[in-house]
Amino acid sequence: MKRLVILPFLMILILYGLLSNASVNRPASASSCAIATYSAPIGNGTISYNQVGTGQPILLLHGLFADKEQWSSMMCQLSMAGYQAIAPDLPGYGSSIGFTTRDYTLENQVKLLHKLTNQLEIHSFDVAGSSMGGAIAILYSQRYPEQLLSLAFIGSPLGIADWASSVRNSIKDGINPFIPITQEQFDLEISLLFVTPPTIPDSVKTEKVKDYITRNRHYQKIWDIINLYDDVLCQTQRRSPQLPTLAIWGIEDKIYDIRGASRLQRCIPRSQVIRLPKAGHLLLIENAKKATANYLQFLSKIKN
Repeated sequence: MKRLVILPFLMILILYGLLSNASVNRPASASSCAIATYSAPIGNGTISYNQVGTGQPILLLHGLFADKEQWSSMMCQLSMAGYQAIAPDLPGYGSSIGFTTRDYTLENQVKLLHKLTNQLEIHSFDVAGSSMGGAIAILYSQRYPEQLLSLAFIGSPLGIADWASSVRNSIKDGINPFIPITQEQFDLEISLLFVTPPTIPDSVKTEKVKDYITRNRHYQKIWDIINLYDDVLCQTQRRSPQLPTLAIWGIEDKIYDIRGASRLQRCIPRSQVIRLPKAGHLLLIENAKKATANYLQFLSKIKN
């Protein structure tokens, strides 16, 4: 199944979520970019994925409570550089439906993604993840090392550092900023995710908050599962083959403090870490052009 998405140069704001289910996707520098959307039956469910470009495949994995559209700007830039960019809605997220609560465990996410890559007949590729997607990427590298050429974290990954003080203080006050139940809490979440928060209409905020309230128990279950992986990068990397690894970490990240970048370098020896100024947690959106340029430079270096 396929549908075509056109991303014009002067596109209107696209509202969606990473940790928040709401943020802004900024367009690529090209005047347009045609991204095809497909779906594939995987296990007992269906995975929806976006694809654009030709050449060496790059698998792009989004974060918690997110969807594939967050990668759109980077996908266009990667395709213009000669790569094939593939961004799935992870099982249970976005338009990928039919999965169970257990499928939210990161190990099962990896198994299901492996089935997807086999079905797509991409047996050798680079992988990049944002936030939770970074943790899934490194677990994939442990289980299926023969497939991967390189590993990248576009923004700070889950599984290497404690929550930043801004998140910890909110939780101590009884507010989970990633599962907001009022518009004020929703605004708090957006302020944590962005250096310069986008303007979001009240009607959209109301709709998103209503969903968090209606399906609150579902979101809490997923939150509890994902928090089981708070140190997974250091634990896993000791058992994983060494891949060329890049981490791009926003200096102004309010989700995982920039100090966590030093621990990442200790846990993943010989990894390259770029500390990006004027950048927060959502580099794939707010700093897509700079993040893509750094990522392409890394890919060029390891392939030469």
